[in-house]
Amino acid sequence: MPAQAAAHLFLAPYAVQPGTGRARRLHAEEESPTRSPWQRDRDRVVHSSGFRRLQYKTQVFINHEGDFFRTRLTHSLEVAQVARSMARFLQLDEDLTEAVALAHDLGHTPFGHAGEDALAALMYDWNGFDHNTQALRQVTVLERRYLGFDGLNLTWETLEGLAKHNGPVKKPAPWLRDFDAQWSLDLHSYASAEAQVAALADDIAYHGHDLDDGVKSGLVTLDDLKDVPLVGDALRQAQALAADLPDDMPQKKQRIRHEMVRRVIHALATDVLVCTRQNLQDLAPQSVEDIRAASAPVVAFSPAMAEANKGIRKFLFAKLYRHWRVNRMTHKAKHVTAELFTILVESPKLLPDRWREVALAGNDATIRRTVADYVASMTDRYAMEEHRRLTDLSVPG
Repeated sequence: MPAQAAAHLFLAPYAVQPGTGRARRLHAEEESPTRSPWQRDRDRVVHSSGFRRLQYKTQVFINHEGDFFRTRLTHSLEVAQVARSMARFLQLDEDLTEAVALAHDLGHTPFGHAGEDALAALMYDWNGFDHNTQALRQVTVLERRYLGFDGLNLTWETLEGLAKHNGPVKKPAPWLRDFDAQWSLDLHSYASAEAQVAALADDIAYHGHDLDDGVKSGLVTLDDLKDVPLVGDALRQAQALAADLPDDMPQKKQRIRHEMVRRVIHALATDVLVCTRQNLQDLAPQSVEDIRAASAPVVAFSPAMAEANKGIRKFLFAKLYRHWRVNRMTHKAKHVTAELFTILVESPKLLPDRWREVALAGNDATIRRTVADYVASMTDRYAMEEHRRLTDLSVPG
């Protein structure tokens, strides 16, 4: 049976339906006879250069701080795993969900939010910078893989998911506003349930793995977690399970940590599924358009779990993201990002060929946006090397 026919056999009526959704592309192409439009979108994301570069972009810890900490790539893979599992339970299109999950961080700069904050400040008077809009720029403009068009030429549904996975966009960035005028993404409405699942999976995944990496790094201890909502309960359950195990058991503490994280992720995901199923029963949507027209997101945590989620986030900001050691790396990362941007804006002839040609063909705004695109595309490692090439006379240019 052809993939497009098989893909929607078990989909709920409120899911995006292959063959009946918009599923159009900005540039007309023949669709695949063996893959649904969203399988094709997912595959294009996975094979993109931007996706590969996520391997060396910061999640919390800069790449050289350790090989076993999460990167933007491993984060995206974990988001996709959680999202796809949730989509299957809710009878949504798993491939569209996965495509949005894998692509949602393509606009991130080197050094994580530190790099983004630096670029946002430098671009404030020049139509700004944010990683969500940059992800759309990456898949519509910056990827250069195809003979007939720039970008990946993803479907409307996938682009909608990238634009609105966090909800309606009331104040779009100027670039997104202009893109929406050319090809409307209905920014005023909610995205599909598939995109909403990807958004919640992002929260679930990063809370789980940031707790894991925080403890692994030594910046957070298990004792620090005992009063954190949800996490403390998961830790006590894990410790109880391990109570009868010998203390000299190899990696006992690590196994307790992993069990705790597994239980946190399970609790968060299960709550979303239970709450969302109730929301769907109350709304009784008969199509994806009913999901988009709803007055609130359909995919959501329960009120109690939403509060617990806020508690986890508050703890991570206080104890991990703003730890003095992380603050030092953040300070240095912002400095490197800002200096790279400033040097290249002042001397755009220093840009590599592809970027230089675009920058010099336009005005000051074009130069700044081109440099922002170039810097945002860098991995942590490349940004540090490029900074040395531009500032250290002993390093060849």
